[in-house]
Amino acid sequence: MAPRREARERALELCYELEARGVDADVDVLLAALSAPPDPYAERLVRGVDEHREEIDALLRKHSEHWAVERMPAVDRALLRIGGYELGWEPELSTAIVIDEAVELADRYSTRDSSRFMNALLSRVGEELRA
Repeated sequence: MAPRREARERALELCYELEARGVDADVDVLLAALSAPPDPYAERLVRGVDEHREEIDALLRKHSEHWAVERMPAVDRALLRIGGYELGWEPELSTAIVIDEAVELADRYSTRDSSRFMNALLSRVGEELRA
């Protein structure tokens, strides 16, 4: 598995855990409690998602059709936030790679229909952010 893919997978786990801990979850506390630090890119993703969550969620709300972010499966939310962060704040990454990676992780960890939803939603977000 490619290093960035592994970092995204680890970031997914950590973003999911932060959400499971609730609104008072602290990224620094979570990362300090780990037995081994995550890959630097995974940490950058987790911190970026945390720092830009409101902006990312606003984009997801704007571009999702008839779906409230809060009602999306937690794994999908985490993947969409990671993809949204990469599209908005990691300009050196190609849009296609960001979306493909999110879709592959959705295929592995989420529902049967999640990958199509992820592809469509991140494509719309990418069109706005990278127009």
